[in-house]
Amino acid sequence: MSTLTLALVLLVGLLLVLVSGLVLAGLAYVTHRHPRLEKPLGVAIGGAGVLVAIAVGLVAVVALTT
Repeated sequence: MSTLTLALVLLVGLLLVLVSGLVLAGLAYVTHRHPRLEKPLGVAIGGAGVLVAIAVGLVAVVALTT
């Protein structure tokens, strides 16, 4: 794997972590402001599960293409 490809993969991984943190914080905030939706921690964990599934899919695609 070339240095440029590795740098791009690391950059995408970093951006995915930052965006997922913002999304999870947003989910927790919305459910905290509207308690009828669900408990904030449960929604954040559900959102984290979806984001982890997306990350695993991206890693699998990178692994299969290299």
